[in-house]
Amino acid sequence: MDANDICIFVNVVKHGDFSSTARFMSMSPSAISKAICRLENDLGRRLFQRSSRSIHLTDEGHEFLVAANRVVEALIDAQSIGSAEPTGTLRIRCLPTFAKYAIAPRIPAFMHDYPKIRLEFNLTNERTDRLDDGADIAIFSGELSNSSLVARRFATSRWIICASPSYLKARGVPQDHSELRQHSCLNFSMSTKWNQWSEDGPSGRNIGTGSRIVANQGDMLLALARAGAGIVRLAEFHVFEDLRSGALVPILEDERNLIEPIYAIYQDRRNLSPRIRVFIDFLAASFKEQYWV
Repeated sequence: MDANDICIFVNVVKHGDFSSTARFMSMSPSAISKAICRLENDLGRRLFQRSSRSIHLTDEGHEFLVAANRVVEALIDAQSIGSAEPTGTLRIRCLPTFAKYAIAPRIPAFMHDYPKIRLEFNLTNERTDRLDDGADIAIFSGELSNSSLVARRFATSRWIICASPSYLKARGVPQDHSELRQHSCLNFSMSTKWNQWSEDGPSGRNIGTGSRIVANQGDMLLALARAGAGIVRLAEFHVFEDLRSGALVPILEDERNLIEPIYAIYQDRRNLSPRIRVFIDFLAASFKEQYWV
């Protein structure tokens, strides 16, 4: 299997058809078509469904694309050996709220330092410490279950119970967890340990049971709390600005005991790609002083 054919395949996926790929790579469309045919013959699988107007990846094509991207990145790494600057695409999987409130503000500094690196974020609420989706790095919070990967802890975050001043004025301030049952508690709609509000942490009672308003996104819960719809429990990095401005007020402060570690997860310390290494080092350095603490 020819590495150049694999590069052509990746470019066909990127550009959408043989003609556009041919122009981009300064080749003829027939040469592009022959390269794809060689790959399909080598694999014994059809990678594209072709019609007179368009081409689409088959299921096998989607599966091969993950491996093909790895090959292309490895070639880029090989070409950059000895170069002063890391290059290539860095794929990062992260929870949407942490990406928005904690990662995004730091990215301009990283891009300034490493102008030849391209970042690709995959934001998902799925909490997994695996790397089977093509990600180079996964940002994960909580206790790890997968020991086959390398995890570098670079930050921590507390979980804060809070509400708007208008809600607390209308409904009163709960003095302990038992009083939360008398309030409107905003919670996640999915089954998650983040709905465990008691001082016993994940093993405690689920305050979300019976909540009249639930959502699958933390930002929606935050917006509802700001509007005075109820009491919310969110990560400190998520509500830090609202607490500082007074839009939200922390309650039960002596019981905000859940402190979660936050990790960067990657495949292996050995032969680590320069772009992965510099991003992990950047996270460790930029979160050394956490602005939400």
